[in-house]
Amino acid sequence: MIKTPLTLRGAELLRQELHRMKTVDRPEVIAAIAEARSHGDLSENAEYDAAKERQGFIEGRIKELEGKLATAQVIDPTLLDADGKCVFGATVDLEDLDSGQAVTYQIVGEDEADLKQGMISISSPIARALIGKYAGDVAEVQAPGGIREFEVIDVRYV
Repeated sequence: MIKTPLTLRGAELLRQELHRMKTVDRPEVIAAIAEARSHGDLSENAEYDAAKERQGFIEGRIKELEGKLATAQVIDPTLLDADGKCVFGATVDLEDLDSGQAVTYQIVGEDEADLKQGMISISSPIARALIGKYAGDVAEVQAPGGIREFEVIDVRYV
């Protein structure tokens, strides 16, 4: 079985979403189906069709979340001891060598990636280029506009 890496925070967010789906969304859609059924003829009932479609989405998402949590390898970045090496869960301060712009990213699982919050997926090109690097190293990233170089300024485990 293939393990899916998740940070502690990412696993908790998935658990919260699963809980909400089971305790709020599922009962709401069941009530909506019951309400639509009470209106009579189901063959021309758009409310019923919409509620059944929503129910299918919710049940599919519940199965997806349960599967991800079952195969999750939860990693607490604060407990990492990688001696300054860039690894999954690490927060990395970088300097774009072309523009001089400083950026900070945390390398996280695919489900928790959010570029606006500085969280990049372990499978992204920049994260793959950073893995194994230390402060002072230069990572070359194949970007749509060509190769970009980033100098690793600092690697933290927070």
